Amino acid sequence: MSLKVLFMGTPQFAVPSLEALLASSHKIEAIVTQPPRPSGRGRIPVPSPVMERAQRAGIPVLTPQSCKDSDFHRIVRELGVDVGVVVAYGQILPRALLEIPPLGFLNVHASLLPRHRGASPVAWAIMLGDPITGVTVMKMDEGLDTGPILAQDSTPIGEEEDAQELSSRLSQMGARLLVATLEELERGSVSPKEQDPSLATYAPRLKKEDGLVDWREPAPLIARKVRAMVPWPAAYTTFRGSKLTLWKARPLDLREGGEPGSIVLAREGSLWVATGKGILEILELQPEAKPRMSARAFIQGRRGLEGEILGK
Repeated sequence: MSLKVLFMGTPQFAVPSLEALLASSHKIEAIVTQPPRPSGRGRIPVPSPVMERAQRAGIPVLTPQSCKDSDFHRIVRELGVDVGVVVAYGQILPRALLEIPPLGFLNVHASLLPRHRGASPVAWAIMLGDPITGVTVMKMDEGLDTGPILAQDSTPIGEEEDAQELSSRLSQMGARLLVATLEELERGSVSPKEQDPSLATYAPRLKKEDGLVDWREPAPLIARKVRAMVPWPAAYTTFRGSKLTLWKARPLDLREGGEPGSIVLAREGSLWVATGKGILEILELQPEAKPRMSARAFIQGRRGLEGEILGK
């Protein structure tokens, strides 16, 4: 026995769940994704990763401007799906749509709900220093990630793992958990668990300015920000009047001081910067209009670094 599924997703995070459904016994009747968005210098519309995979699979693709559109709801009703699956689609679904499939809509969310509800759970888990995170499959309601929990799986966050790496791992975990949950849903053996709102935290969508480094903060916090902001908006500061992006960094267990943001060591491949508490070692960075490079390459091309102040 198999379920007829409507899949809704947009970024790369959703692709493993789509792949897992394609490999399962369930049938995807249609895929809903965000319309192509202008990208690059030429502002050429680029299809989402989900759309690209759907087209290769030969599955009908729907790109409504709004999932509140009544014509879109009519199409979904005509598909006659049993259940909807949402993985990072990009819009909050209205009640009128949620009520169409007999089994409702399931959502794969990249956190252990109710912690980190919202658009950027992976980045905020790293930024706040969570030791573990995970994925949740929940039954959707009208709220922001507030529906009952159907299944969860947890994993430690690596000490040097950035948001892109962690998101990739969680996407695979979510794909496996989704298929297992659909099987239980099909058998009628799912036991929904209501979320405890008193434990809820929120992970708002990242903004470009979230990547700005405040050198007065302690080194461990800045190092977490560098990891959390990969790949966008990326942590950044300024150097000699131009933007300097930080891609990899780690806090050092040193008490050496100096004005926050000042370069205290720049030799033999080591680039150390003073912070509000402790030293941050920058491992990989990117000057404006230049490629990413190692700290060693950055040091070799520049003189008089020690004593200069980043972010000034």
